Formats: sequence, structure tokens, C-alpha cells
Amino acid sequence: MTDTSTPSTEETAPAVTAESAGTEEPKKSETVASDSDLFRQSEIAADYVEGLLDILDYDGDIDELVSAGRPMVEVVGGRLQPLVGQRGATLEALQELTRLAIFRATGSPSRLLLDIGGYRATRRKELTAVARNAVEKVKEHGDAVRLEPMSAFERKCVHDVVNAIQGVESESEGVEPNRRIVVRSAG
Repeated sequence: MTDTSTPSTEETAPAVTAESAGTEEPKKSETVASDSDLFRQSEIAADYVEGLLDILDYDGDIDELVSAGRPMVEVVGGRLQPLVGQRGATLEALQELTRLAIFRATGSPSRLLLDIGGYRATRRKELTAVARNAVEKVKEHGDAVRLEPMSAFERKCVHDVVNAIQGVESESEGVEPNRRIVVRSAG
């Protein structure tokens, strides 16, 4: 059996920065994809997702874009909850399948972010509240707070919130699918 999976890059992929003049300056360890390459990835992903929607007989409008140096595809419409699944599990699986479709077409791994029915935006707001609550508990009691197991997307959302607050830090521990975040006092 051949392993055709691509590494999960939700947390570990390097960010690509664009200078104000529109040129991209890579750091030594970064691989830079141009905006046209990223948009091409989002087009491939949109075509793949559209094919899945047709097979499943679901209706949805598909938007393809590039945001923050990564390709994105958003599917909006009614009756899409089954494509999100419980706690986004189906969405995560569809995202990985779509990344594989991009890899197959381009030969390069993708950091594509797939969103269906606004799930990721809604979940990001919920996770912001979870992270802030954990920070308050750490600051009030001084004890580390272990959060429930989360997907890579969810952990990144929490890390981003915690890292923006002075006096606390966060780290992931454990092994998938039970990887979780621990929030503690910095220092």
C-alpha cells in the first residue's frame, strides 16, 4: 500500500509574507508560492469540491480566494451541515481529500483551508472565548489549564489568542486524535 497523504500543515507550515511592493521575500526555511500559484490551488480545490457536491447532490455556492498567503475555498448554502459533521470532523476529512487533489494536480503540498457553511468562522469565535476563559483561570488561580482534545485548526485558533496575551503561554501535548492545549503562566 502506498502512502499518498500529505503532512498536516495546519500548525507547522511557515507563513509567507508579502512586501508592500508585492514581492515576496522568503526566509531560509520557507517555500514561497506566488499568488497565482495559490489562486491556482484554490481553483483546483473549488473544482474538486464542486464535483463532490454534484456527486452528493448538494447545492452550494463556492468562493475561491487567497487570504494570508494561503488558498481558501468557502462553500455557502443551505443543507450543508452533513458536510461539516460532528465538531467539524467531516469538514476536516474533506479538506484533506481536497489537499490531496491539489497535490495530485500540482505535485506540491497545499495549505488549503476549506470552510463549509461558515463553520470555521463560527468555531473560531467559540474558541476565542474558550481561550480567554482558560487565560482568566490561569491568571486567577495560577494553575495550568488543560483543554479538551482539538483538531489542528482549533489548536491554532487557541494558540493565536493565548499568544496575544501577556503573562501566559500555551503548548500542545499528546498525540492525535487526543492532542490538546495546555495554557499556563509564562516564565
